[in-house]
Amino acid sequence: MISNSASDITVASKLEALLNLQRIDSQLDEIRRVRGDLPEEVRDLEDEIAGYEVRVSKFDEEVAALNDQIKARKQAAKDAEALIRRYEDQQQNVRNNREYEAIGKEMELQKLEIQISEKKIREFQYQIDQKNQEISGTKLRLDERRKDLTNKQSELQVIVGESEADEQKLMAEREEAAKPVEDRLLSAYTRIRGNARNGLAVVLVKRDACGGCFNTVPPQRQADIIAHKKVIVCEHCGRILADVEARA
Repeated sequence: MISNSASDITVASKLEALLNLQRIDSQLDEIRRVRGDLPEEVRDLEDEIAGYEVRVSKFDEEVAALNDQIKARKQAAKDAEALIRRYEDQQQNVRNNREYEAIGKEMELQKLEIQISEKKIREFQYQIDQKNQEISGTKLRLDERRKDLTNKQSELQVIVGESEADEQKLMAEREEAAKPVEDRLLSAYTRIRGNARNGLAVVLVKRDACGGCFNTVPPQRQADIIAHKKVIVCEHCGRILADVEARA
């Protein structure tokens, strides 16, 4: 039997408030459980799409840089051709063989520069073609993932829409239910819930066992729980044992 002293009533009130909070949270858990893995799938798709978008952007930057290299090499080839024409004119006015040969060597160097530039242009163009293939493949996967995301978002929106009103109502109830729970106890409750697979932090003792982990609760401990002298937790799982359910 519960004592009527002021301190006992305070403990009983705390446990009652926690039980009420647990009831609301369990209802919210059930609503969110219906959504299954959809929210996580949507987040994963959003992350994957963002990754593809970054990859395409990087490829575009690389292609732009390669085009700049091609442009520079074409200009270098033009400059070399202009120098060759100038050297050819100079060869017409040389005074001796030594000057003629020196100019000839310069012309050979410029011809080599043209060959190198043409080779580099081919290499850069090949790299651009490869990058464009990668861009096309990535964009194709990106479009597929965007379609998947649209479908998943629509599916999630339907499910959320069906329970949105109930969820908002419960969230408002939860906010009120949490007010009478002291911060220390609320922190403990939140921590226990986070560690519990079924989200149960506050349970009753049912058929001599913890309602969370189903381990046996000794008779003397049950008597302490019924007395509501203090907040008692399960020795096995750490859940708060609010009361002992009366047997039918």
